[in-house]
Order: sequence, then C-alpha cells, then structure tokens
Amino acid sequence: MTTETSISLGPSPTRRDALTRRIRLLVAATITYNLIEAVIAITAGTLASSTALIGFGLDSVIEVSSAAAVAWQFSARDHAVRQGREKTTLRIIAVSFLALAAYVTVDVVRALTGTGEAERSIPGIVLAALSLAVMPFLSAAQRRAGRELGSASAVADSKQTLLCTYLSAVLLAGLVLNATLGWSFADPIAALVIAAVAVKEGRDAWHGKGCCAAPAAAAAPSTGTEPDACGCRPGCDCCN
Repeated sequence: MTTETSISLGPSPTRRDALTRRIRLLVAATITYNLIEAVIAITAGTLASSTALIGFGLDSVIEVSSAAAVAWQFSARDHAVRQGREKTTLRIIAVSFLALAAYVTVDVVRALTGTGEAERSIPGIVLAALSLAVMPFLSAAQRRAGRELGSASAVADSKQTLLCTYLSAVLLAGLVLNATLGWSFADPIAALVIAAVAVKEGRDAWHGKGCCAAPAAAAAPSTGTEPDACGCRPGCDCCN
C-alpha cells in the first residue's frame, strides 16, 4: 500500500518578494491614514469635549506604532532577517493591543462616571464613517498577503487594523446616538467588549498564536486537510 504525499514549499522567491512589497505599501497606507485620523479626531474631540473622539485619536497613534513595527520588519531586504525580526514585531504589536485595551477601559470608566457632556461633532461622525469604510479593506488585504507569506506579524497587525474598524463602528454609533437621542451609555458599554477583544488579541500576538507560522518545507500525508501557506487548516478561524 502506498501513501500519497504532498510537499509544502510556500511561495516562490518571486512571489515572496511581491507579497513583501504589497505588505510594505499596505503598512505605509495604514500609517499615513492613521496619522491623519489621529490629528482630526483629537482636534475634533477637543473642540467638542468628546472623550470618545480623543480616545479614538489616541488609538490611531497606538495603531501607528503597531504598523511601524511591521514596516521595520519588512524594511529588511533579506528574507532571513525579516524572519529574525518576527518575534520582536509580534511583541510590539501585543503591547499595542494591551495599551489600547487599557486606554479604552479607562475611557469607559470616565464616560460612565460622567466627566462632562460631549457636544455634537459632525466632523467626528464623518471621520468615523470614513474609517468604517476604509479600514476593512486595508485589514483584509494585509491579512491575505500575510497569510500567503506565512507572516504572523503581518496577520497580527491586520487584526489591529480590524479592531480599528470595530472602534469606528462603536464611535459612530455613540456619536450618532448622542447627537440624536442623547444616549450617552451606548458607546462605553460596546467599548468594553472591544477592550476584551483587544486583550485576547494582545495575548495571542505575544505568544505568536494565530495559526500563522513560516511555511515548512516538509512532506506530510495528504489527508485533504493540509494547511495553507500560513499554516491554517480547514476549520481554523483564527486567521480569518
């Protein structure tokens, strides 16, 4: 009886270089957008006395640190050097997640204890809606490239960007409900859920989890459930 085998070699050098360039461009776009987002959110939040908007702007600063770590990793031209920087990059991303969770939690406490009434902010609503439209595309594109390349750090950073999408939705809902119905409690309650998700993602990044590891050039029995280039098997949703 013979056993059918398949060999996973990962992407070719040419494809790997193309994916690396794509991740560099996506990270550069993420950093640029978040810097602009931070300036607008903090300015609008200060004018409207909105802790939610100011917190959203500070979250953008934290996201820049995460994206900058990935940019540093992928600035190396040599693939072996990029792999050597993977663990350090993951640790930076993990700390960014945990810092975000800590700030959101503090901001929630401040909001629930009533530290002041926020005014209506049309620029804030527009910014939150724009981020809700832009961030999912940046996150999905980077996650796909990271999975194919087998980079846990690129996937982890894409989750940081995806978390910004959730924050954008929470911020938009909070600003709209506050402006139309005066519901000041909706935003902080939803933000607590996001803080919990951020803690989980931070722990996973610190331990290098996420179904993503450098593809191994090893033979394995073909069972119909082989992992993809990022090490994800059917039914594993942590890279989705």
